[in-house]
Amino acid sequence: MNIHEYQAKALLKSYGAPVADGVAIFSADEAEAAAKTLPGPLYVVKSQIHAGGRGKGKFKELGPDAKGGVRLAFSIDEAKAHAKDMLGNTLVTKQTGDAGKVVNRLYIEDGADIERELYLSILVDRTVGQVAFVVSTEGGMDIEAVAHDTPEKIITVAIDPMEGVTSADLAKLNGALELKGDAAKDGETLFPILYKAFVEKDMALLEVNPLIVMKTGRLRVLDAKVSFDNNALFRHADIVELRDLSEEDEKEIEASKHDLAYVALDGNIGCMVNGAGLAMATMDIIKLYGEEPANFLDVGGGASKEKVTAAFKIITADPAVKGILVNIFGGIMKCDVIAEGVVAAVKEVGLKVPLVVRLEGTNVALGKKIINESGLDVIAADDLDDAAQKIVKAIRG
Repeated sequence: MNIHEYQAKALLKSYGAPVADGVAIFSADEAEAAAKTLPGPLYVVKSQIHAGGRGKGKFKELGPDAKGGVRLAFSIDEAKAHAKDMLGNTLVTKQTGDAGKVVNRLYIEDGADIERELYLSILVDRTVGQVAFVVSTEGGMDIEAVAHDTPEKIITVAIDPMEGVTSADLAKLNGALELKGDAAKDGETLFPILYKAFVEKDMALLEVNPLIVMKTGRLRVLDAKVSFDNNALFRHADIVELRDLSEEDEKEIEASKHDLAYVALDGNIGCMVNGAGLAMATMDIIKLYGEEPANFLDVGGGASKEKVTAAFKIITADPAVKGILVNIFGGIMKCDVIAEGVVAAVKEVGLKVPLVVRLEGTNVALGKKIINESGLDVIAADDLDDAAQKIVKAIRG
């Protein structure tokens, strides 16, 4: 689950991180009052969407010469003008795709005199099985480009979960970020704070880009991106309350209600599979035969008939879907349960696109019997390769 920048900053501030004063607003009429609570004379007006690259983004409605989604204002009147310009319009960035995202809220923040911009993130490093800091002196930039062009400028420091952030870790982080004096002292305070927040709140990612050294020599969290492990949200009712459903795909919201692992994609073949590995293999083979998957959907090992029915409805609700591939290898998941769910869903919502079903494993004979006797116009497949070829052929007429 993702949250907005202003929410992430409020959370980090509650742990003691140095964050500028700021106010979230939801209408242009609130801009003046919000700005007046800040010291000024420099204000930063930031679009709040769940995507990066906001500063370099463009608003669809404002033309190519308009400013981006993060703007400086040197007066309260200018902050008000920016707010009026941005709210309600569609911001397109590298991460949103061409569709963009409508800006429904802004964050007006006190400006800062920046000396240096640094990069810092915390994530789970699967190569060592530990939480790790990833830092670079190249802050404020596309970290993927830095990793590609100058990988030596990215330093990873793994943290022993039994020890926490040690003095040796702090020395490595300060050295990697080239922090000295007051900035180094601030780092020694900040890094353990960020680690504590990450662990206690079950975060999946905490990214500060940029972490700045101000002209005063002190550190400040200038931007913050935080996402949480969905599997741990039951422990954090306060975090769940921060969820902004307007930033999420409606199909993904519906899937979350049924505990389905669903991610909307840009293709035209809907996929319903059991198991993340098999789901990825299914998407890969669809691409191999020249088409694109419309979604990732893992119904899991213990899915019920009702859960399968809900999954099928979500797929068919996507107008981009021109064909559906059901690929089930029954281990824990039983093929007859999948078959019953598919039949129930089709009878309820209808079937307007080709459907290819490949079943194998536990209760496969019963599953095929249910499908065959259902009267549905279903294309049977013998294996994954056969299924992929048949669905691609079917949608191409």
